[in-house]
Amino acid sequence: MATNESGHSKRGLASADEKTRSEVARKGGQAVSRNRQHMAEIGRKGGVAVSRDRQHMAEIGRKGGEARGTPGSEQQNEKKSA
Repeated sequence: MATNESGHSKRGLASADEKTRSEVARKGGQAVSRNRQHMAEIGRKGGVAVSRDRQHMAEIGRKGGEARGTPGSEQQNEKKSA
C-alpha cells in the first residue's frame, strides 16, 4: 500500500495515480453540472425545512451578530483596512 509524506497509508482514490483521480473528479463535475436544476431544488427544500424552525434561525442570527461584534474578528479587520 502506498504512503503519503507523513507516512500514513493511502486508501481508496488517494492511492490511485494522478490521471485516475483527475478522471474521477472530472466525471463528478459533469454529473453535478448535468443535474444543476435538480441540485438547486434540493438546496431550496433544505433551506425551507431549516427556516421553518424559527427558534433555530433566531439562534443562528444571534451567533452571527455576536461574532460580527467581537473585536478582532476577521470581518472587523477587513472593514478597518478598507
